Amino acid sequence: MNTAVHRNILAFITNGVSNMFIRKLLASVVVMSGVMGASANAFADESDVNVLYAGSLVNLMEKSVGPAFEKETGLRFKGYAAGSNKIANEIKGKLRRGDVFISASPKVNASLMGEANGDHVTWYVNFAESPLLIGYNPKSRFANDFKTKKWDQVLQDPGIRLGRTDPKLDPKGAFTVELMTKAAQAYNQPDLVEKTLGAPENPEQVLPEETLVGRLQSGQLDAGFFYSTETSDLKIPSIHPAPELNIKANYTLTILNDAPNSAGAARFVNFLLSAEGRKLLAEHGVDVTKPAVNGQTQAIPPSVQAVIDAAQQ
Repeated sequence: MNTAVHRNILAFITNGVSNMFIRKLLASVVVMSGVMGASANAFADESDVNVLYAGSLVNLMEKSVGPAFEKETGLRFKGYAAGSNKIANEIKGKLRRGDVFISASPKVNASLMGEANGDHVTWYVNFAESPLLIGYNPKSRFANDFKTKKWDQVLQDPGIRLGRTDPKLDPKGAFTVELMTKAAQAYNQPDLVEKTLGAPENPEQVLPEETLVGRLQSGQLDAGFFYSTETSDLKIPSIHPAPELNIKANYTLTILNDAPNSAGAARFVNFLLSAEGRKLLAEHGVDVTKPAVNGQTQAIPPSVQAVIDAAQQ
């Protein structure tokens, strides 16, 4: 009901109208307007599928998977990108609700499972991987050094602007510290982590995951740590660490237990795990794997289980 109508009703009542029938009629109109509004909102919600996903998948989700899902189903894709741990913390803190959660690490799902953790997740599916690389800006003054020198030496060059994510909020940030720690041991450089990263939460380097690529492309950073899906998708020159230093994101997918649109969530999961969805993942530099289920399999919707079974063959 619009503001003018509400104002007229209020004036009518305050003018001393005492007729009980009129009062009941007015009350009914107000209640019905609220019911109709709620029904309209509920209908709108059924068309929206809110997907909370790891920030490294921004380009894939917003430019490829989301539009393709909408075309296939007629539903609306509404994405929210951030560090996986950050999203999990927002879910636990009841700061954000969603239908589907895509994380870059199985450990994040574990933090949402069980009564002690709010029982937000009962099951999840590992469906793709993406190795951690060192990406650099081709216009950076250090670009040629990455082509001619060892990457660990370049990262120690004076003045290099290096970007990474928060190890407490994003698996990629934790993987970065892990990668540099392994490199320090492999290359017998005990102070390598300190010389390249500084403190784990060094404010001169740590940035939100969803902004890291943009900072590199705009020239604000010379180099950073990215997954292969990011470097492949956006044609970012990259360095692959030695095989013994290989660290990968392990992408997982689940429907949140308190999903406002569980039916729409199931359709999104079905799409992403379908042949078409997996093709889109591969096109964006993601290493597609056979779906592996963790948690209570009996809680998986039948349609989702059917798609998982087909993808496992």
